[in-house]
Amino acid sequence: MLLQLADLGLPIVPWDVQKGGLGFDLLSSLSEGKPIMIGHANGIISIDLAESLDDRREALRVRLGEPYRTILGHLRHEVGHYFQNVLLTDDEWWAKCRRLFGDERESYKEALKRHYALGAPPDWRTSFISEYATMHPWEDFAESFAHYLHITGTLQTAAAIGIVLDASVASVRDTDVRPRESYADQPIQRLLTDWEWMSQAFNRINRSMGFGDLYPFTLVEPVRRKLEFIHDIVTNAPLTAEEQFALALSTETETT
Repeated sequence: MLLQLADLGLPIVPWDVQKGGLGFDLLSSLSEGKPIMIGHANGIISIDLAESLDDRREALRVRLGEPYRTILGHLRHEVGHYFQNVLLTDDEWWAKCRRLFGDERESYKEALKRHYALGAPPDWRTSFISEYATMHPWEDFAESFAHYLHITGTLQTAAAIGIVLDASVASVRDTDVRPRESYADQPIQRLLTDWEWMSQAFNRINRSMGFGDLYPFTLVEPVRRKLEFIHDIVTNAPLTAEEQFALALSTETETT
């Protein structure tokens, strides 16, 4: 995940350099003998390493009715919370964010209580990427950010190993699909169109091996607009590698 964030040119300041900087608290509910809450607080991402055990993680996925659950997915979601505060740098960005995701100033405690008491709205698929995204605007943003990383990361890998969808062997496309290692200079429509075709192909490959879909999600129009916002703030933020190193290695005084 950190390599991907670096490739995207995103600013990362460590927790020991600046208050609220990024850090990881890697714990285990098996070792601690008590539940570990996976989450984000003031830049620190907490992860339950017990979920690296396939049987434990899969049992949780089934019990919670989730189509997808991985450690990398947790990390990408939680780092979305971190970057919401880092990348939204002025009132205009926050206003756009609230129009799409809702007002994050709403009570999180009440939203949490409501979600676990009532669940997601019956029509959640018309506006959200997942049931969990419906709980609170913070979670909708983090889920959308995670999916942006899922999509760009997988397309980057496909490009790096030379995967191309040849239009001449199928009648459903007029042109080849050539994933790019970076979509920083491309509109969101190009990114999502490439992903639509590539994810269909990946899903078919998975099914051929008897697995579930690699990407078991549907990108409806409201979700696409949210991903466009993520694309805009990410591509508006890039630093050079030299700038990233300088930021990450700066002293607390310099960063402040």
